[in-house]
Amino acid sequence: MRPSNLLITPEGYPYIAYSFGLFLLLFCGAVLFSSAALAVPAAIVLLLSVFVVSFFRNPQRTPPADSSLVVAPADGTVVYVGPAQQEHLGDCVKISIFMSVFNVHINWVPFGGRVVDRFYRQGRFLDARDPRVSSENEQLGLVVETDGGQRMVAVQIAGLVARRIICYAEIGDRLERGRRYGLIRFGSRVDLYLPAAFSPLVETGEITVAGETPLGSLT
Repeated sequence: MRPSNLLITPEGYPYIAYSFGLFLLLFCGAVLFSSAALAVPAAIVLLLSVFVVSFFRNPQRTPPADSSLVVAPADGTVVYVGPAQQEHLGDCVKISIFMSVFNVHINWVPFGGRVVDRFYRQGRFLDARDPRVSSENEQLGLVVETDGGQRMVAVQIAGLVARRIICYAEIGDRLERGRRYGLIRFGSRVDLYLPAAFSPLVETGEITVAGETPLGSLT
């Protein structure tokens, strides 16, 4: 499946259908039998259905005009900014963004370039705010090389609730900054690994808007 411009991303359709189907079943039963015992769970399931629709919302985003800026790959909260080691880069700068269940969970391309490697690792499902998730949780990463020859890594990480990572990009694909490239269902995190000389513009605790918030410049 490729990225969609629809208001609700198609990956959410089955969950939306199941939740609203259950609501209709409970609602019809409550009306048919005049049952308060069914009305209460029907109301709860309706609220859950609205939440599911909200979770899979797919907003439009406009990246900054300056093409040298790396943009946030996810809506959420910055939980780590600092030095790191990454097997494809060695010494580098790492920026981690935590997505709660209330954030948009579409992921946007943080920097343009060609996908030169893609890797997947099975793992645990620790809370995505836990520092250990970068090495222990299930994850899918892309190594992207810019036209200038710089390499960076974007890693989608499953969290405590998230159990499904979706990535549309394959090795050899050319990615355009600010375009959708995947999503993670129900709470998760994205780690960015950037060149060691990269100077971040964000700090721990800041809120990011995917595809728009500048994280720093490549120049």
